[in-house]
Amino acid sequence: MPRPAKSLPVGYDNTQHLSLGVMALCFPASAVQQAIEACGRVSLRVRDLPAAVVVYYVIGLSLFSSAGYESVLRWLLCGLQWLDCGQFRVSSKAALSKARQRLGEAPMRRLFDQLARPLRDPALQGSWWRTHHVVVLDGSTLALQDTPSNDSEFGRSTNQHGRAAWPLARFVALVEAGTHLIFRAELGRYKDSEIVLAEKVIDGLGKGMLCLADRLFPGLGLWKKATATGAHLLWRAKVGLKLIPLQRLADGSWLALWKSATRGQEDAQGVTVRVIEYRLKGGDGQTYRLLTSLLDPRQAPAHELAALYPQRWEIELAIKEGKHVLRCGQITLRSKIPELVRQEFWGLLMAHHIVRKMMARAALDAGIDPDLLSYKNSVEIIRSSQTGPVLAFSP
Repeated sequence: MPRPAKSLPVGYDNTQHLSLGVMALCFPASAVQQAIEACGRVSLRVRDLPAAVVVYYVIGLSLFSSAGYESVLRWLLCGLQWLDCGQFRVSSKAALSKARQRLGEAPMRRLFDQLARPLRDPALQGSWWRTHHVVVLDGSTLALQDTPSNDSEFGRSTNQHGRAAWPLARFVALVEAGTHLIFRAELGRYKDSEIVLAEKVIDGLGKGMLCLADRLFPGLGLWKKATATGAHLLWRAKVGLKLIPLQRLADGSWLALWKSATRGQEDAQGVTVRVIEYRLKGGDGQTYRLLTSLLDPRQAPAHELAALYPQRWEIELAIKEGKHVLRCGQITLRSKIPELVRQEFWGLLMAHHIVRKMMARAALDAGIDPDLLSYKNSVEIIRSSQTGPVLAFSP
């Protein structure tokens, strides 16, 4: 059954003074308006909720995940300064839903794609290895409201006991190591493979980057597309991946030829990769096999790459932060129709981006590793921030 809307408990005042200011630091009002205009979502007549306010409201739904719809808007607008639009009133739940449907997904996605960028600051601990900017590729799923339209559009998992309780959406993302900033993402149906979704985000890679990924991703086609961006890769190999040994290197790693199992004409020559194998001290004896496009052991020693690879877990933490900590343990997203699910997804990523960007800036100011700061505490600080009237919108 769909989850009923909630209101903030009586006496709960941590969010009473939140304005749009902290959001505007990461997603300025001018950029919001440009995204709305570019997507053709400008209101044709004066409405209770201008489209720009709805954008921030959608982000607020994730920052205030335990609050009801009307409550989110009331707290969100505290301190907002209006120009030439008369007396503002908080809309009803039905009006908020209609306003979200008028806005749609496109402006939210455009805003995220344009402004959710990695910081790329060499002073940020964990974000760089030697001269390479370290990023991570991974995927996960999100549980959705159990409605016929969500079920039809996204599907759900099944096993020997039957169908899952909730529809599921699958997504893949690129994350900056160190800061946990998600800067590229793609949302799909549950049955969409992570490799297919990954092909839609790897254009976020570029020269100077070193991308880490788990063994679910390495496929020759995806590898070629990723390296074509100019980025270097350090991916764990799938079990049973067939490689043709070419040369043993001084540090114990070896060069190999990776050819397509389908023997297609375009992959007839394959690609040369470097293979690094190691076991963890005190572990279960499992051998880890990494593939990298960094072929020179003098510039990329095997032991350093093996030590770097565990930073892949940075994205696991980022996903956990967005799915569980930020959303206060809520099982599903709020939205009951697919278009608003997608819209809420981008709002969730932007809310997470706001928290992580503020944490990164604080870490830079203090000269410390962002991992030393508490994500949960940072969320609470942002929720209770008192920023004053910093934005103005026309209707």
